[in-house]
Amino acid sequence: MRSIVLHIQDDDCFEARFQAALDIAKAFGGHITCVQAIPFDVMAPGDVFGTGAAQLLPILRENADALRQRVEERLADEDVSWDWVQDFDAPGHMLMAHAALADLIVLGTNEPRGGRGVSPLAGEVAIHARTPVLAVPPAVRGFDASAPAVVAWNGSIEASHALRAALPLLLRAATVELVTVEETRGKRAFDLPPTEGAEFLSRHGIECDMVAIPLRDGSAQDALRNAVQVRRAGYVVMGAYGHTRLRETVLGGVTRGLLANPPTPLFLCH
Repeated sequence: MRSIVLHIQDDDCFEARFQAALDIAKAFGGHITCVQAIPFDVMAPGDVFGTGAAQLLPILRENADALRQRVEERLADEDVSWDWVQDFDAPGHMLMAHAALADLIVLGTNEPRGGRGVSPLAGEVAIHARTPVLAVPPAVRGFDASAPAVVAWNGSIEASHALRAALPLLLRAATVELVTVEETRGKRAFDLPPTEGAEFLSRHGIECDMVAIPLRDGSAQDALRNAVQVRRAGYVVMGAYGHTRLRETVLGGVTRGLLANPPTPLFLCH
């Protein structure tokens, strides 16, 4: 985890993801690329000639520069290397463009433009980027790479990708548990049993416990959330499930359910 892309925006998840990115950079001797997108979709209805937008753009730039100055002053006091990218662009486009050679993208779980719903940005980047995402909820005060880790395992290709991508973190975890929620859905052709995941980890020197949780009342995400809280996990590794429908990213039920109220940071990979 040497190359970290951090989403810069003044929302209620910023402090949490800023601290998480700092902790990971310090733990791995990493570099943080701060990506700050200045929104440009400011055309008001009836503003045919863009007069209002032209007047608003300097204000957006001024606000963005003020945030940049505050964050850069804080980074100057930290023992990490960093650089800054700022442009008028969509956040998802900028994050994915600068993540091509990154090990991790750090962003928030909440809607960055306000509100507490599931962040469409987190879903878009997790599904479309080839780089794993760490989605950080607002209550988090840092990231401890040595904390217990929970791997949400259902044997899918997405879960396998997430497990492989999370190896640098899992090598430092105090404990690793491969948690499977036993659902009644039919097994897919390429689903792998938990033993395959455990054997993969063992080849990399990581011991793990396999835990099967029967699904009784509630949903799979509720069962996973409870398992994470009981084990006091520092983070959850899971596949990001979803697809695109026209121009919309449609997240799977478990992914969306955990992003809506995550008990801890989610390491997502599609």
